[in-house]
Amino acid sequence: MQETFRSAKLSVLTLSGDASIRMRTLSLFAIVVTMSSFASAQTLPLPKAITDPKQIASTPNAQVEQNQQSLSIQKLYMTRQVGRASWSPDGKTIVFVSNISGRNNLWLVPAEGGWPTQLTVSDQRQAGPVWSPDGKWIAYMSDYNGDEQWDIFIVSPKTGQVVNLTHTREIAEEHPRWSADGRYLAYTVKPKTSSVFEIDVYDMLMRDVKHITTGTPADKLNENPIWSHDGKWIAYTQEQAKGTDSNIFMAEVASGRSSLLTPHDGEQLYRANDFSPDNKKLVITSNAANGYDNVGLLDVASKKVSWLTKDKWEISGGNFSPDGKHIAWTANVDGNTDIYLHDVVNGKTAALPLASGVNDLAAEPSSFSKDGSRLLYHHNAASAPSDLWVYQMATGKSHQVTHSLVAGVRSEDMVEPVLVHFPSHDGKWTISAFVYVPYNMVRNGQNAAVVYVHGGPTSQTVNSFNRFIQHMVNQGYMVIAPNYRGSTGYGKEFQQANLFDMGGGDLQDVLAAADFIKQTGFLDPKKIVLMGGSYGGYLTMMGVTKAPEVWGAGVPIVPFVNWFTEIENEDPVLQQSDLATMGDPKTNETLFHDRSPIFFVDQIKAPLLLLAGGNDPRCPKEEAQQVVDAVKKRGGTVEYKVYENEGHGFARVENQIDAYERVSGFLKAHVPPADCSCSLPE
Repeated sequence: MQETFRSAKLSVLTLSGDASIRMRTLSLFAIVVTMSSFASAQTLPLPKAITDPKQIASTPNAQVEQNQQSLSIQKLYMTRQVGRASWSPDGKTIVFVSNISGRNNLWLVPAEGGWPTQLTVSDQRQAGPVWSPDGKWIAYMSDYNGDEQWDIFIVSPKTGQVVNLTHTREIAEEHPRWSADGRYLAYTVKPKTSSVFEIDVYDMLMRDVKHITTGTPADKLNENPIWSHDGKWIAYTQEQAKGTDSNIFMAEVASGRSSLLTPHDGEQLYRANDFSPDNKKLVITSNAANGYDNVGLLDVASKKVSWLTKDKWEISGGNFSPDGKHIAWTANVDGNTDIYLHDVVNGKTAALPLASGVNDLAAEPSSFSKDGSRLLYHHNAASAPSDLWVYQMATGKSHQVTHSLVAGVRSEDMVEPVLVHFPSHDGKWTISAFVYVPYNMVRNGQNAAVVYVHGGPTSQTVNSFNRFIQHMVNQGYMVIAPNYRGSTGYGKEFQQANLFDMGGGDLQDVLAAADFIKQTGFLDPKKIVLMGGSYGGYLTMMGVTKAPEVWGAGVPIVPFVNWFTEIENEDPVLQQSDLATMGDPKTNETLFHDRSPIFFVDQIKAPLLLLAGGNDPRCPKEEAQQVVDAVKKRGGTVEYKVYENEGHGFARVENQIDAYERVSGFLKAHVPPADCSCSLPE
């Protein structure tokens, strides 16, 4: 459940296939976009969005009936998730993360496609596989029952032998990266009680560790170590806890000395993506050009940036091709993402001919195969879970490598969302959202709906596959998933618009989403549900306490509800982030009280269902327990379930199924959908 993760500051390790938010998520599909070339300065096309709620319509479809068995929770969660991947050095095999067995383990599949084979067998979730340059080992990370205390492991792709390299239960090591000669592994390190990520290098030959960064201030963290091709340097990004400022540094491995590559005034974001083959330049992503994420080339010697894009959407840097002649990047335009290839020589940029949806570069350390002939990417869309695809540079064609859509679930039975725009209540912003309308829904003012709120808050609802949404739509619920202020994807000002106002303007944007769908004419205004995970769970609690008359039910998943106790008990990284974005609890006591829904539970009118993870370091289960105790004390309706062997995101398939069956049953009991009276033809 990627949408349940709070803040990208801690490692977000759900699989890309189940996301409604973009984290930096088919049967064979037809190519629907022709290859187009343009100068990199050209503006990306604006998407079409509906602004009049009366124009939202339901599509008749005699082949799809309400309560269709193939779209049950059990069936939908049998479709598998496919996460990050890595090329073998010879380009013949791909290692990837998947829950094919019900757990997030490592799998191998031929690059041409075929039946995957399981490489690791563990009840614990694994993530971030990276193949060693000599092909002998695959490094990855694994934690313990979702506690995010990761260790670095290596596994032999031939024998399946597993070695825990770090073995530190109270220290998290994450995101391993091999040096070009395969002798060293760089990774980030954070003790459980610390708010700081440092960067270490592990010597595979001598079995010792060298600290590349030390003494980083408590309100900063280091991330994403990138090796130079000669193994002498590591570029990394250092981010401020507030999330509004970051820098790129380059560390000399031999001496451990770091130098700043992005000196700047004011708050700007810089992130390193990849070294050029000659190590003279870095592909970077930054909002320094115009307040929106764009791609640039950073000259290491001069520290000057040459901008390759200057658009007003979210454009993220990727990799150099092995010969340095091309650069791959992605462009997220209002929730749909395409992959682009930039020709370094002639300066032209071409969009790859891929199906619409969310297309992301999929592999570490590079999505290019070692010979540069192929590009590995994820394709994800509303009707298709995330799968790995390979793009052939020579032919411009793609082939599918993994197949997640199983268990009799068909793409054609699922609903495609429509993009909508509506004004915020205060008139400051245009809010973007995706709306899912059930097939055969009648515009009679009797139907039910779900306002589905993403977490983060610095994340984004995108046009990707969401099992639970597809289930609820098939049960007869309209769904709207808004990108409230604070979301990524819409520039610096919009993303920072909820700073020191958490639960204020962003909640008003969620309420505006409810107002928008009420005006469609489909809904009974008393049958609207508010639901979200993590920060979305917090906004759900804010909604049912601050606007209690709006909601027929509320479903907060892994929420926090009390800023005072949350800051006291959460992981130190999030603690620093919350202090930087909400201020000091003592100085800002009035704000903290007003934005803590636990103090307003007496206003709740809607029945509640809360879900929590027993090992959650971000929103501890005690946060949800406060609500349960308070609501029960006043005689309200509340149901509660703690998954003791899970963390912030429920990784185990059986727990995902149980959680969403509970949610589905709860909503049908308290906010029943209208019967569409449709049936399959005889």
